[in-house]
Amino acid sequence: MSKELNITLIQAPLIWEDISANLKFFGSLLRKIEHKTDLIILPEMFTTGFSMNTKDFSETIDGKAMQWLAEKAAVLQSVITTSLIIRENDKFYNRLIWMQADGKFQTYDKRHLFRMSDEHKYFTGGNKKLIVELKDWRICPLICYDLRFPVWSRNDNDYDFLLYVANWPKSRRHVWKNLLIARALENQVYVAGVNRIGTDGYGTDFSGDSVLISPKGIALASAKPNETEIISHTVSLAELNEFRKSFPVGLDADSFEIKD
Repeated sequence: MSKELNITLIQAPLIWEDISANLKFFGSLLRKIEHKTDLIILPEMFTTGFSMNTKDFSETIDGKAMQWLAEKAAVLQSVITTSLIIRENDKFYNRLIWMQADGKFQTYDKRHLFRMSDEHKYFTGGNKKLIVELKDWRICPLICYDLRFPVWSRNDNDYDFLLYVANWPKSRRHVWKNLLIARALENQVYVAGVNRIGTDGYGTDFSGDSVLISPKGIALASAKPNETEIISHTVSLAELNEFRKSFPVGLDADSFEIKD
């Protein structure tokens, strides 16, 4: 099987708390992808924006947005990943969806809830990372604020690619940029960060700064700030393994255990 992976990042504004409008808008963006791509990454909470209005805008795991993701993944024959407000057993989750072309999916519930926006008061945090496989690649998808916690993101030789879907504010864009590079360097992995642009219902501005970074901390592809963009790039697993072999810092990594 091919050791190369084509990744597409979609940076765009989100229409505040309007699921149908966002599905229509992102459907139009997906139709602009003219080449075969393996993985499409959308921003965090792409159907609503970073809303705490969980009762009105949550969906079940078989809801409208999930059906839309399954349909689009099938048409494009690609994996699509993003996060949604999911309602389950009277609790709400900022849940990452990893939707495959065959309709099968896996999920990850955001562990680190952004207390500065009271996310922890409205959502239940997760406690288990997700590692998925795609074309021989091992991929770890995380959500926004998780980026600030290097222990949770730490590679214990179990993944090759790390990605973050986000609603990361423009006022802290320098933090976003620097931490994405740090996660790539310390874990010797490719890192993708996909962020929204525009202004949300709380008046928070977002500049995007979506980017794909090499294990050496170099930006391989990046979106222009404050612009709707679709960017794609192909990465090589063989090149990653060769770099790890020639510079094996992972052999000297500290062992650790995360306890809840």
